[in-house]
Amino acid sequence: MAVERALETKYRIAETAMALFLEQGYESVTVEAVADAARTSRRTVFRYFDGKDELAFPDHSARLELLARTLVEPTGGRSPVDVVIAATEAVMLDFLGRPELVLRRYRLTRLVPELRKREVLENERYVALTRAYLRDHLPQDGPSFLPVALSALIDAMHRSALGNFARSGGTSDARAELQEGVEWVRRVLAADPSTGGPLLLAVLPDTAAVRQSLAALRDQARDLI
Repeated sequence: MAVERALETKYRIAETAMALFLEQGYESVTVEAVADAARTSRRTVFRYFDGKDELAFPDHSARLELLARTLVEPTGGRSPVDVVIAATEAVMLDFLGRPELVLRRYRLTRLVPELRKREVLENERYVALTRAYLRDHLPQDGPSFLPVALSALIDAMHRSALGNFARSGGTSDARAELQEGVEWVRRVLAADPSTGGPLLLAVLPDTAAVRQSLAALRDQARDLI
């Protein structure tokens, strides 16, 4: 019960902070103002958050722990890639457990560059875990770039599905989109390399034009595989 009360307090502080950031502007809101609005003390705020820029991310530490736990569970004979996919799906379900938090944070990170940078750094911690897992569990005689490439690709599917969910105001089916994306990854890995061309991985800006182009390429790839 004490753990549940502490978690509820942490989320209440975060939700209060995000509401104030959206109403009054991130730079204008102090930690003291957040504490007052949340009916708690400044000391309590800092018990749960190291700084102001963490207030919009009350869930990331617990979700990293979830990812780490899922990666060390018995594989049941699954391939390393399927283990990472299952862990990513578990993270997705946890994200969707608090949809209003996802949507509010999406609005904030598009308005506040400092929070956007923090979000990027937090995401890199997820990718680092899956990359390390793949590096340790993929066949050692495989290409050295494969752990980096596959962890980035699976993460891209995850971020794309969550991004579409946030942009749609929570109306899109993020879980179904993630499953579609990882199935594409599986088809690419299962394809006979002697019958297809090389696989190109790229990092592109998240714009409407790029998303349309990638959607068209994905459709073409589906027809070829």
